[in-house]
Amino acid sequence: MNIALIGYGRMGREIEQIALERGHKVGLIIDINNAEDLNKENLKDIDVAIEFTIPSSAMNNYKTCFDAGIPVVSGTTGWLDKREEVENYCNKKGAAFFYASNFSLGVNLFFDLNRKLARLMKPFEQYKASMTEVHHTRKLDAPSGTAISLAEDLMKETDSLKKWENNETDDENSLGIISLREGEVPGIHTVKYDSDIDYIEITHSAKTRKGFAFGAVMAAEYSAGKKGILTMKEMLNIED
Repeated sequence: MNIALIGYGRMGREIEQIALERGHKVGLIIDINNAEDLNKENLKDIDVAIEFTIPSSAMNNYKTCFDAGIPVVSGTTGWLDKREEVENYCNKKGAAFFYASNFSLGVNLFFDLNRKLARLMKPFEQYKASMTEVHHTRKLDAPSGTAISLAEDLMKETDSLKKWENNETDDENSLGIISLREGEVPGIHTVKYDSDIDYIEITHSAKTRKGFAFGAVMAAEYSAGKKGILTMKEMLNIED
């Protein structure tokens, strides 16, 4: 495949390395210094774009690629209030869009475990659910996109929970998410069910960013030549 990398920070460089190791070509690299080079002409020989940028630029990046008929794999978070608009535009243009809050294979298996544990805990109202997420100090958004995905899945299975909030809470109808920013931590996510007599806890800890980059390249391989809205659950054959 001939890949366009949109965003060339630490994650972009990790993705480039893995893509090359897997026999792909990186034909276009877009960063803040050459954003104007993301155009239909430069995308004409590209098979798929992998986009890891910031929320303020993501929408324009997606639409430019869709206009050129290029599938987009994106891990940018913080723009999900416009998700319906993005997906409608993608479908209108007959393109493909693969979004994941986290491309780590382990995290996506953890998502499945979180959903299944939430179903098991549903009858036991004495347990109060909460979450903690820890990331490096350069991560700007809080809670993380991964934490929001975990929270939304948990809430779908828990009748009493109506919302999440980014702090501790005693509100029985609210899921508290604690966000910590420390050092060089790639990402730690913990879901906890606490009662007066015991607690149940599941945790995913990333060791390096390579897991995220590897999953993004796998998603690009999966997306090439496809149309529509694509997900990690489909790619990994995860069933609810």
